[in-house]
Amino acid sequence: MDLMGMPLWAWIVFYVLVFVMLIADLKMFGKKGQHEVSVGEALKMTAVWIGVSLVFCAGIYLYYPVDSHGKAMEFLAGYLIEKSLSMDNLFVFLMLFSFFGVERKYQHEVLFWGIFGALVLRSVFIFAGAAMVERFEWVLGLFGLFLLYTGFKMFSHDDSQQADPSQNIIVKLFKRFFPVTDQMHGDKFFILDNGRRLATPLFITLLVIETTDVAFAVDSIPAVFSVSRDPFIVLTSNIFAILGLRALYFALAAIAKFFTYLKYGLGIILIFVGIKMLLAMNEYVNGLAQLAGFELNMPHIEVPTPVSLAIIFGILLLSILLSVAANKAKQQKAAK
Repeated sequence: MDLMGMPLWAWIVFYVLVFVMLIADLKMFGKKGQHEVSVGEALKMTAVWIGVSLVFCAGIYLYYPVDSHGKAMEFLAGYLIEKSLSMDNLFVFLMLFSFFGVERKYQHEVLFWGIFGALVLRSVFIFAGAAMVERFEWVLGLFGLFLLYTGFKMFSHDDSQQADPSQNIIVKLFKRFFPVTDQMHGDKFFILDNGRRLATPLFITLLVIETTDVAFAVDSIPAVFSVSRDPFIVLTSNIFAILGLRALYFALAAIAKFFTYLKYGLGIILIFVGIKMLLAMNEYVNGLAQLAGFELNMPHIEVPTPVSLAIIFGILLLSILLSVAANKAKQQKAAK
């Protein structure tokens, strides 16, 4: 039996592998609620996750039934796109933990279940997106336009004007039907108080992280479709990238202030993949222009995956180097 072009056993093996790695990740980070993850531990686990992802990529290169070399490159490009955009998620998580007053030693528990929920949601989104693209190819053009909009919006977004997480519509709806305590109770998501089950601020934090990930998925999943239309490649690259997100959070949380220009780099990446998608959808773009009453004659241009990979990596690296240089100059100026 095939599912989205791949044998059912391949999907089963992949999800079993993901489940085993999640359990291993939880065990490696220490006892539940009793261990504060250090930057050193987080860096080691980040390296492990990247290594596992590269081993999986090598497996695609060696054993994928069709165009294994091309599929391996697509996996790498999709992985890098999702990993890059995930770095922006981490700064939002940092803000949420600060807002709700979640201690560092309890953050890894929230992130574990947050990432578990993200895996389920991403799987649903990607299967639905792949089915939609297969039936209505022009949807990719809408993805491209949306990515352009999101990319340009990153340049005008003011980080100082953050929305109040407690006003999240899902949180407000949850509070209408379920009682919530204002007090933290260690690593507990729910407590019993005089026979009543109450949700704690830790669970509310998890709820906000889950709903925030839905918004991030709307950006990142279309971006991965820009380098591959193979559902297996899109899904596996996306999931492998977010599997290491928890470790990456603890590695970057201590140095988040140094990534001044990362947001702009991510905006440029989104604009690039948006343009890439539109260039490959020239027939639909030209047809839309005709309906608007003018001739566009945009040529069909396919940006090779290795070129996309190099451009995305270059933009990400440059934005990080510029951030480091800018912060170094700022420190030197403050020291004078």
